[in-house]
Amino acid sequence: MNIKGILFDINGTLIDIHTDEGMDEIYRAISHFLTYQGIDLHRGEVRDQYYRMMEEQVKGSGEEHPEFDTVALWREFLTRNLNPARTQHPESLQALPRFLAHMYRGISRHRLELYPDVKSVLDELKPHFSLAVVSDGQSAWAMPEMRATGIDSYFAPIVISGDHGFRKPDPRLFQAALDGIGAEPEEVLFVGNDMYRDVFGARQIGMKTVFFASNQGRRQMEGVDPDYIIYRFSELRQAIEFFKRR
Repeated sequence: MNIKGILFDINGTLIDIHTDEGMDEIYRAISHFLTYQGIDLHRGEVRDQYYRMMEEQVKGSGEEHPEFDTVALWREFLTRNLNPARTQHPESLQALPRFLAHMYRGISRHRLELYPDVKSVLDELKPHFSLAVVSDGQSAWAMPEMRATGIDSYFAPIVISGDHGFRKPDPRLFQAALDGIGAEPEEVLFVGNDMYRDVFGARQIGMKTVFFASNQGRRQMEGVDPDYIIYRFSELRQAIEFFKRR
């Protein structure tokens, strides 16, 4: 196999992250912060509106695998709740939706670190292959988290589902990355940790797959088998050599 590019999932594959969106502290803190923006809502009201607006976005998308947009959600949240007469600094409102998205994610997060050997392996791969990302999530979260862990500069393009309105296994996300690196599916490996969204998604467009059996993701799916399985990220080196010989 002539490998021109390698595509990666992010969370559960490159980054070991743990978040808990059910934490009461998230909504309490946002509720208290919003008081200074002229919005008086109890933490339960913040939580209920957040999930209701997320559901509205998802149901209204018309996509088979819909994805929400967290910045757009907080923008709509402010539109519905702000009282212009009580807003002291209207010039700050433009940046506020993204700030709230960051605040929400930051409070929910318990762990953010690379899996062992990720950077050393990427350092070895970068001179020889086009590297790109196809990941479910939100750019407002994923890009700062990639910068914080020092891996954002390895990849181009970085395709995030929240920017498109649909999630993996939708083939359009994989195709966007293939177009970005100028390669055909049979010239590219996909590395991911979820048997449905990653392995099934990449295989249906014609890519070979490496399944990283990490501490996250769906490990089994009937009728779906990866082309290679790794249990430590460092084993990706052996996987690449395996495909080169085929």
